[in-house]
Amino acid sequence: MNNITDTILGYIAYESKENDLKTLTTHIKLSLELCNTHFSRDLCAVYGKTIFMTDTAPERYNIKETESKWRKIWEEQKSFEVTEDTSKPKSYVLAMLPYPSGRIHVGHVRNYSLSDVVARYKRARGFNVLNPMGWDALGLPAENAAIERNTHPKDWTYDNIAQMKKQLLSMGLAIDWSREVATCDPDYYRHEQKMFIDFYNANLAYRKESVVNWDPVEDTVLANEQVVDGKGWRSGAPVERRKLYQWFFKITEFADELLEGLETLDRWPDKVRTMQHNWIGKSQGIEFNFKIIGPDLEDNAQLNVYTTRIDTIFGTSFAVLAPEHPYAHKLAETDPKAKEFIEECMSLGTSEEAIERAEKKGYKTPYSVIHPLTNEEMPVYIGNFVIYSYGTGAVKSAPAHDERDFAFATKYDLPIRPVITGPGYEEGKPFAPKGTVFNSGPEYDGLTSDEAISKIILKFEEMGIGKGVTNFRLRDWGISRQRYWGCPVPFIHCDDCGLIPVPEKDLPVELPYDINYDKPGNPLDRHPTWKNVDCHQCGKPAQRETDTCDTFFESSWYFLRYLDPKNPDRGFSNEKSNYWMPVDQYIGGVEHAVLHLLYSRFFTRALKKCGYEVPDEPFAGLFTQGMVTHATFKDTDGKWMFPADVEQKDGKWVSIKDSSPIEIGAITKMSKSKKNVVDPEDILDTYGADAARLFILSDSPPERDLEWTEGGIEGAWRFVNKLHRILTENIDLLPEVNSSKPDKFSNEASDLRTHAHKAIIGVAEDIEAFHMNKSVARIRELSNAIAGFKGRETSDLWALREAYEILVRLFNPMMPHLAEELWSLLGHTTMLTETLWPEVDKSLLQADTVTIGVQVNGKVRATITLAADASKEDAEKIALNEEGVQKALEGQTVRKVIVVPGRIVNVVAG
Repeated sequence: MNNITDTILGYIAYESKENDLKTLTTHIKLSLELCNTHFSRDLCAVYGKTIFMTDTAPERYNIKETESKWRKIWEEQKSFEVTEDTSKPKSYVLAMLPYPSGRIHVGHVRNYSLSDVVARYKRARGFNVLNPMGWDALGLPAENAAIERNTHPKDWTYDNIAQMKKQLLSMGLAIDWSREVATCDPDYYRHEQKMFIDFYNANLAYRKESVVNWDPVEDTVLANEQVVDGKGWRSGAPVERRKLYQWFFKITEFADELLEGLETLDRWPDKVRTMQHNWIGKSQGIEFNFKIIGPDLEDNAQLNVYTTRIDTIFGTSFAVLAPEHPYAHKLAETDPKAKEFIEECMSLGTSEEAIERAEKKGYKTPYSVIHPLTNEEMPVYIGNFVIYSYGTGAVKSAPAHDERDFAFATKYDLPIRPVITGPGYEEGKPFAPKGTVFNSGPEYDGLTSDEAISKIILKFEEMGIGKGVTNFRLRDWGISRQRYWGCPVPFIHCDDCGLIPVPEKDLPVELPYDINYDKPGNPLDRHPTWKNVDCHQCGKPAQRETDTCDTFFESSWYFLRYLDPKNPDRGFSNEKSNYWMPVDQYIGGVEHAVLHLLYSRFFTRALKKCGYEVPDEPFAGLFTQGMVTHATFKDTDGKWMFPADVEQKDGKWVSIKDSSPIEIGAITKMSKSKKNVVDPEDILDTYGADAARLFILSDSPPERDLEWTEGGIEGAWRFVNKLHRILTENIDLLPEVNSSKPDKFSNEASDLRTHAHKAIIGVAEDIEAFHMNKSVARIRELSNAIAGFKGRETSDLWALREAYEILVRLFNPMMPHLAEELWSLLGHTTMLTETLWPEVDKSLLQADTVTIGVQVNGKVRATITLAADASKEDAEKIALNEEGVQKALEGQTVRKVIVVPGRIVNVVAG
C-alpha cells in the first residue's frame, strides 16, 4: 500500500513544478485519474479520495518525457524542412503569423493546431508540404509596450520572439523553422523597401496631402479601423482630423480586378468574400454640376456632386458639403461660425463608422444651388456626415428616399418630396429602395428607377452638365505612420532634386538604435544624425523621410519571403514562387477578413505589374476559425478575476485565496481586460501538447467559437492515456510487423476491419472539410471498437494489429507525439512523419445489408433492414408488414408505394 502511495506522490512531485494550491490540486487529480486508468483491485485512500488499484502497475504513459523525446527527434532529423520537389504535388499550408506579445494565447493554440493537422495530413497523403512560421514584429503595439517598460522596441520584440518560439515548439508543430522570418529584421524589410520603390516607379505609390485621423496623445496617424467611438483605439483620446502629407499605395487601380477575383475564390468562406465585396463597394452613378450662387462666388461657379440615385432628382431639396470641401473652407475664411462648425466636424474620425454613428449636424451656408431641371433655388449646408474622400465631397439630398437625409431634413425643417413608390412605401416615412417614379413630370412618371436613371443620365450628358461614372467605396491605402518602430520609407527630400528614392545599393535604410522617447511623437523626426543625409544626386544636404510604414505592409507579402528566406538579393525568386504559390490553405481569424487579406491581394497584383512572377490571388483556400471563449468572474468589489484564482465548491464559485463569493458572468472571448484567460504554457505543462491539441480540435466545429473548460481539457487528457493503455495492454499478443495476412477472418474480426477501413475514409473526408471535431469522434469510435474486441485467434490478432496501426495513423495529425510513440512500440522503424496515409481495402466497404426508413404520407413510421441487393418488390412487402406502418394505414387505402433503393420507402395512402 505504501509503495503505491509513494508512486502516486512521486508522480505528483515529478509533474508539478509549482507549489500553488491550484496546480498541486490539478496534479493530484490527474494522478488519481492515472491510477484509475491502470489499477483495479486494492483499495487505497489518497488525499481523501478512494480508488481501486492492482498489486502491480504497468508502466504508465509519461507524457512529458515522451513528447520531449519526439520533438527532439523531429528537430535532429529536420523532419519538416522541405525544398522544391517536382516529383511530388505541393501543398503550401499557412497559419497567419503572430504578433510577438511575449506569450502565446489559446487562440494561437487553436490556430496552429488546425494548420498542423492539415500539414501533417497532406504530408501523409504524399504532398511536399511547406508549413512555415514567422513574426509580425513591427508596429505601434510593440513600441508602446517597450515605452511602458522603459526598454527598446527591438530588445522587447526579440525577447518576446524567443519566449513565444519556445512555447510554440512545445506544441510539437510540424513547422519548417529553417524558414523563420521576423519582419523587424533589416534583412526582411530591405526587400519591401525595394518593392516600395518598384511601386513608386510603376505609379502605384505616391505622396500627397490628405485628411487623416490624428491621435493627439500617440502623436500619429490612425487608420480608420483604429478609431473607436471617435477615440484612439489605444490612447482613448478624441481623434482629430488633420491635413498631412502622407504616402499611399494605389490599391484603387486594381479595384475591378479585386472585385472580379472574388468570384474565383470558391474555397473562401462566403461571408469573407461578401465583406470584401462590400468594402470595395462598386457603384454605378453620375457626376453632374449644380450651378452654385452666393457671396464671393464667380458667376459661373459649379458644385460637382456624385449620386447613384439620380432617379430621385425631382425629390432633391438641398445640397450638403463635406467639412473639407473647398467651398466650406472658403466660407470659413470670413464666417467664424462656419469655421467653428468645421473644427467641430474635424474632431470626428474619418471612418465611415464614426461618421455614421455621430449625430447628424449641419451649418446653413449663404450659398444656394439651382436645380438643373426645375430651376428651383435650394439651400446648401455643410454637414458632418459627408465624407470628402468619397465621390466629390458634396451630395444632393432627396430626403424622402434616404434615412440619413430624412433625419437631417426633419431636424432643419427642409422640404421632403417623395418621388419613388413601390412595395413597402408609407407616406411620411423614408423609402430607400428603387421602385416606380412619380411626381417627376410626364417625361419620367411611370418609369422604373433603372429606366429613369438611364434616361436622366442621357439627358444630363446632352445638357453638358454630367456624365455616367463608376465609383468605388475603396480608397487608396494610406501607409504612413509617424512612429519609430516600422519599416522606414526609403526616400529622401532634397530642396533641389525633390523627392527621390534611396538607391538600391544603399538599402536597407535601417532604423537607428540610439533613439529616445523624452518627447511625444516620432523619435526619427528629432534624431541628430539619422535624419540628415547628403542627396545622392546633387550632393547637397537633404533629409530622410521620417514616416514609417503601416505594419500591414509587412504582413502583405510575408508568405512570399517564406519561399526564399535566405535570398540576399531578392525578396524571393521567381522559380520558388512558381513552385509554391499560391498558398493552398490559409488559416486565421475572421477579424482579418478585410484589410490584411485585401492588402495581400493588392500586393500580389502590384508585384506582378512590377515584373515579379506571382499569381493574382495569393490564397487559394481560406479557413477562418472561431474565437476561444471562457466564463468571466468578478469578486465582491466587481473586479475581474482570473479563472486560475477561483474554484467551485458545493455548487458555488469562490475565491481560492479566501473563499469569498465569486460572481460568474457571461461566456465571452478571452481577453486580458476581463481576465478570462488561461495560460497555454500551464496547460501544455500540465496536460501535454497532445491533450491540448485534442481538446481544441474535438470540442467544437473549428469555424465556431470554442468554450474553454477544465472538464474538457481533462477529458482530452484521459483519452490520450486511454489510447496508450488500449494498445500497450495487448502489444505482446500482436503478430510481427508486416506478417502475412490470413486467408479468413472471424465475423468479429471482419467487423473490426470494416470499421477501421471506413474510418480511413471518414477521417480523411472530415479533415479535408475542416470537420476536425467529427474526425476526432470517428477516432473515438474506432478506439472503442478496438477496446471491446475480444478475439484472440491468430487471424483476430492480425486484424487487431491492422486496426491499431490504422488508428495510430489516423490520429497522428491531431496527437503526433503519442502516435509516434505507439507506432514505434508497434515495431516500426520508419517514423510516421515519413509514413503515408493508410490505404483502404474497398472490398470491406461493400455492406451486406442496408437500413432505410419507411414513410407513410410523408411521416417516418418505421425502419427496415434489407439485403443490399433486395428487389423493390421485397422492400415493399417488408415495409407494408411493419407494425408501425400497418397502424398508420388503418382505415386507409394504399394508393402508391415508391421505393428508392438503398434510401427510403414512401407509402401514399388515403
